[in-house]
Amino acid sequence: MSTVSTDLDALHGLNHDYITSVQKGDVRRFDEILAAEFHCSNPDGSLINREGFLAQTARPVTISNLQAHDVLIRLFGDVAIIHARTTYTLQDGGHGAGRYTDVWARQNDSWRCVSAHVTRL
Repeated sequence: MSTVSTDLDALHGLNHDYITSVQKGDVRRFDEILAAEFHCSNPDGSLINREGFLAQTARPVTISNLQAHDVLIRLFGDVAIIHARTTYTLQDGGHGAGRYTDVWARQNDSWRCVSAHVTRL
């Protein structure tokens, strides 16, 4: 299997883990896949670092049925950018949607998420 194919398979798996971890509030998994220098732009416009993101993830999850659609993974050597749209169910039963862009970097032969940007529609 080619390196590009192997990297794409790994990144598809990591993207799935990221979305699942958001839905489940899985701080442990995020601790494994986020780079030390990770930062996230939240839908409210705030920018938080890794520690802030892990604390945010530890709070009770207020959405359900989170799904990623139209996932696009672009590779640039040791950097990958993942774009996707999301759908989810709100606490009141309404529907929500958004988009995200995650940036991943190969660090010590493993992919780590270094940046995330999340929007809600």
